[in-house]
Amino acid sequence: MLAVHLSALGSPAGVDEALALVDGFDAALEQGLGRLSPEHAAALGALAGAVAATPLGAVAAEAADKLAAGAASDSRLLALAGARAAVLGAVHDALLDGFDTALGRTRAPWSPPGTASGSAPSGSAPSGPEPSGSALSPFGPSGSASSPVNLLAGCRSWLGELAITGWRGVGHDLVAAADPTIEALLAVPSLRRLAVLVDGLAAELRASSPVATMEHLPVRRWADLWSRAMLLTEPQPAHAGEPVSGRLLLLGVDVHEHGTAVQIQAHGLLETAGETRLVRTSLAAAKVDTIVGAAVWRLFSAYPVLLSALAKRLTLDITGMTLLPSGDLLWNDDQARGGELANPFTVARVQLATGLAPAVPPLERHPVRLAEPVLIEGYSSDGATVDLDGHTLTVERLSGSGPLTAELVAASTACLGLLRWDGGRWLLQPLAVQATVKRKPVEAHSGDWAEGITDPKLAKAEAKHGDAVAVLKERAGRLLRK
Repeated sequence: MLAVHLSALGSPAGVDEALALVDGFDAALEQGLGRLSPEHAAALGALAGAVAATPLGAVAAEAADKLAAGAASDSRLLALAGARAAVLGAVHDALLDGFDTALGRTRAPWSPPGTASGSAPSGSAPSGPEPSGSALSPFGPSGSASSPVNLLAGCRSWLGELAITGWRGVGHDLVAAADPTIEALLAVPSLRRLAVLVDGLAAELRASSPVATMEHLPVRRWADLWSRAMLLTEPQPAHAGEPVSGRLLLLGVDVHEHGTAVQIQAHGLLETAGETRLVRTSLAAAKVDTIVGAAVWRLFSAYPVLLSALAKRLTLDITGMTLLPSGDLLWNDDQARGGELANPFTVARVQLATGLAPAVPPLERHPVRLAEPVLIEGYSSDGATVDLDGHTLTVERLSGSGPLTAELVAASTACLGLLRWDGGRWLLQPLAVQATVKRKPVEAHSGDWAEGITDPKLAKAEAKHGDAVAVLKERAGRLLRK
């Protein structure tokens, strides 16, 4: 059993002060960096001061000074986005180090990509199982309006306009100005990560416009999206990864839903020759906001091997699949084969404590990125919280795409989940529970509906309302035939 020592998972020294620096910058971003008050100018200076001893120090200090004087530019905004990311990266590192120490988890060190690996700059940074991209030059002449170089510059310019205007000044016209760039970015596979990110930010701003009329703004969230997007407009060094073969033991799947996109991210243990590693593999798909709940699984019908393993709780034998140093397995259904039954709780009890955790890539170092697989037992729960050894964890992010409910969590005696950090505290996201319902043992996993709803009553209710994915495909087909 993996015991979570919550008493050792407090907030490390300096975290509150670092987050206060970020809050100061975010407040300035809310009002607009083109019209800084003395208070906001001081906040930018404080953020730059926090990275003074790093390679970012000089450029961040110059950017803060120039912006305070009213001289904004994309490069200066990029420098401050980098400073903000560096401060949050330090917070992430402190929290993750505390987590690893408390649980005794061993983590691989991060090795920057070098020329020996044959890596090349890319328009996006690898943070999931998508291809990390290649050099910009193969895409065509940089003078082309649709070349990656110009697309990145155009995206950076729009993000710069957002920062100068401030969230309070955003209206429909400014949001609409991003549409041509987003459409062009989506057409370039290596830039799709940036495209989806910017598209999501634009969608939220469009739904909130005019933002000046809003009482409360998601200031931290929008600043996170803005700074992440700014950094992705610069070419990033990419790791080529390594081919691996072995047995993948799935622990659970996390479903990330947005109005315009969905991602399933499966966590597991990869057994290779003489080593067991914690890995994750992800699939993403575009969608519309009417596709929700169990219907999202139909968007991944091209990956029957992975879906079957999630639904039936099978092991997977993989051959020659690429594994990035970040622990991301670039999924290819043709390189996987379903194996025998394997109960994720048994797997976690035997092997989770000894699995080697992956390093975290530089751009992924953010507290909100923390999602560490854990097994907890011997707790009490009311469905909204879990009490373990006198310490309380808030339960969050129960997905409607699976059978997990607050009632099952409340009745559970064991939980496989992800330990996250937000709002100054650790949170628990259940991926699977073992419970007793009406005196019978019940086991529910977030991936149980990967091949369809297993509850007859719920399946009948869904059939009555129709298949949203099938309806949309049929309508799209009719439009194409006209």
